[in-house]
Amino acid sequence: MRAASTSLMSDLPAGPSSAGNGPRWLNAVADRIDQVTAAIGKVVAWLTLATVVICFATVYLRYAMHVGLIWLQELYAWTHVIAITMGAGYVLLTGGFVRVDMVYARLSKRGRAWVDLLGTIFLMAPFLYMMAVAGWSFFRTSLMMNEASQQDTGLPWLWLLKGTLLVFVFAVGLQGVSMLARSLATILSPATDDGRAQDAAGGA
Repeated sequence: MRAASTSLMSDLPAGPSSAGNGPRWLNAVADRIDQVTAAIGKVVAWLTLATVVICFATVYLRYAMHVGLIWLQELYAWTHVIAITMGAGYVLLTGGFVRVDMVYARLSKRGRAWVDLLGTIFLMAPFLYMMAVAGWSFFRTSLMMNEASQQDTGLPWLWLLKGTLLVFVFAVGLQGVSMLARSLATILSPATDDGRAQDAAGGA
């Protein structure tokens, strides 16, 4: 896992602040948020490993030892869900979400910054708002009834699992703020290179 953690940090895109582009305070904000998101990514790496180990233990006990543990089966579902919701911000940071690059990859650096800025404001923000409203209602209802597993030997406090929807909103929203800051820094910087992205054109 040490190698995996190192890989997480090495995969991070280089921030514009290292090149001196854009207002320094915007780059500083983005850099700090990226550090937080990268740290969350390390936690998610361990959760992913835990999910695999728990899943293996569940299958082994059930089919080799003929022992079925409902709480253990539910536990790896919990760790899987938590890894997805917590890790969404890190996926956004490293560009892991599916993107249609037919147009974006051919834009200038400033043009891509405009797309990121407008996309964050008019697409990501409304989506996260709806997720927050629906997720809060979902979580609050479960909390009020102290919802637990429907199985007698299952895990209690199911409202904790449902609350991870709000974790997703926080993780993605936090990284969205970083995207806004970097985009504004690029747009406001007079030194921004408006040439076309050579690597993006080659990848297309």
